[in-house]
Amino acid sequence: MERLLEKKGFICDMDGVIYHGSRLLPGVREFVDWLYREGKEFLFLTNNSGKTQRELQEKLSRMGLDIDEKHFYTSALATAEFIASQMPRARAFVIGEPGLLNALYERGITFDETAPDYVIVGESSSYTYDNICRAVKCVQKGARLIGTNSDLTGPTEHGIVPACRALVSPIELATGKAAYYVGKPNPLMMRTGLNLLGVRSQDAAMIGDRMDTDMVAGIETGLDTALVLSGVTDLTMIDHFPYRPRLVLSGVGDIPAAAEEARYPALEGAAG
Repeated sequence: MERLLEKKGFICDMDGVIYHGSRLLPGVREFVDWLYREGKEFLFLTNNSGKTQRELQEKLSRMGLDIDEKHFYTSALATAEFIASQMPRARAFVIGEPGLLNALYERGITFDETAPDYVIVGESSSYTYDNICRAVKCVQKGARLIGTNSDLTGPTEHGIVPACRALVSPIELATGKAAYYVGKPNPLMMRTGLNLLGVRSQDAAMIGDRMDTDMVAGIETGLDTALVLSGVTDLTMIDHFPYRPRLVLSGVGDIPAAAEEARYPALEGAAG
């Protein structure tokens, strides 16, 4: 834990780490207070593409956390940046929420259901069979298939729900075309996160609740890794993977608690 406390920068997942749905998880307020108090650089980096940075800021504000927009980065922003760098002024058929639509629009990508260059899929509450059929038709006509992230499921206050990769799979199966996934564990998103933090990989840590995205992303990018058990992963699932996080925590609240213990160690042999 001492090594983790010494890191200059922290990249933290959100769903299952900071909150479940609209419920703030235990210890988060203390963790954020510790980040600010110790002058740590930090970034909440989420694979969920549905919300804008401002919406994420306002969501945490409603939960009692006042955090600047600059501390948020989403797979929607990473996807928009990737598309714009590959094909400026690209046309796209998009299945997604306002966070994805706004990010694409801000990077000059136009929406086109007739002859798009890309089919882009993110989390969406308006996901329908008709959308799948239109996406399949576009891919069959040559559009490139992009997923904002490769998460199969995501945690909510009501339990586990399908996430982006589960929504992309019917399109992949129907067309025989594999999607390119931009979010974690893609190094594109992780390198951007480090650049936004302004720290080197060896001086940063990745904190997340998923072995298949958060932990492998941290390991492959050279970050210290801490898995929290407050999201979709439990202890029995860790052995299903050929890699391990360096630390396993019950939640992010373990970090400020350890810092406090290190600051005020118990006095051994004190008189009763």
